[in-house]
Amino acid sequence: MIRLNSVKNLINWTSLCARSRNYSSNPTPPVLPNLNQQDFTKIKISSEQSNDGLRRIVMNDMKTRNALSMKMMTELITAIDLNKSSELLRAITIESVEGPVYSAGHNLKEMTGDKGVEAQQAIFSKCSELMMSIRNSEVPVIGVVNGLAAAAGCQLISYCDFAISSTSSKFSTPGASFGLFCHTPGVGVSRIINRSSAAFMVLTGMPISAEEALRLGLVMKITPAAELENMVTEIYSHIKSKSRPVLKLGKEFFYQQLHHPLEQAMKEGEATVIKNLQYDDCQEGLQSFKEKRSPKWTHHQQS
Repeated sequence: MIRLNSVKNLINWTSLCARSRNYSSNPTPPVLPNLNQQDFTKIKISSEQSNDGLRRIVMNDMKTRNALSMKMMTELITAIDLNKSSELLRAITIESVEGPVYSAGHNLKEMTGDKGVEAQQAIFSKCSELMMSIRNSEVPVIGVVNGLAAAAGCQLISYCDFAISSTSSKFSTPGASFGLFCHTPGVGVSRIINRSSAAFMVLTGMPISAEEALRLGLVMKITPAAELENMVTEIYSHIKSKSRPVLKLGKEFFYQQLHHPLEQAMKEGEATVIKNLQYDDCQEGLQSFKEKRSPKWTHHQQS
């Protein structure tokens, strides 16, 4: 596990990589800069260079039960956005160190009245930035839950492209029990499970089991904790076998069309299919199908 620690350097590195779009068909893996090991304290990262394209982000603040403090959220955003357009990067997982809690949600100590309204607003603005960073990632972002995902921790899972969990995990939105209703977690949760189930979660605060979360669609697969790593490996192998730019285009359109009327979405889908057909990797895939062989993707970025 490589620990990346200088947020400032990471942001500068991300900006530099975003400006460099000329990749060869066999790109040389970018070398991450030397970073100050003291600055990045809330998460650990196992880089895509060492994981065959999979970037693993691990929340590592069990003292606060991986609370989504301002610092934790800032570090997560930086880790997700780092070198986001690199052809080497194929998927991202958001995990937690071993323990009973995946994430307990926001750090409530940061929200008390003495902090002031501006500080409170900054917390929720940062949280929205984190959620949209996940949604706007060019590659699939997978939540990997082993423990309790509560309040904003449950919100975090709801914004991942999909999530998997251990069978012992639980999910809850208990904010009202502390006088602060789970307004923003409810936004994400209500968009992936049915209305009455989401209302049950936010109005009662009662946790649901991994089995219930699977039935409702909050997570896609569950497995005993000892098998969670194997599940990550299996799922990632299917993502890795696809063309990166094709998945990027597909993810962008998938979320775009959800908010459009059916007829408009169908028309936009037609245009996106035609755009997809112009991709080199699409033509390679069609040719490989005709020739009954495995495709050889270039993973070239295309506008």
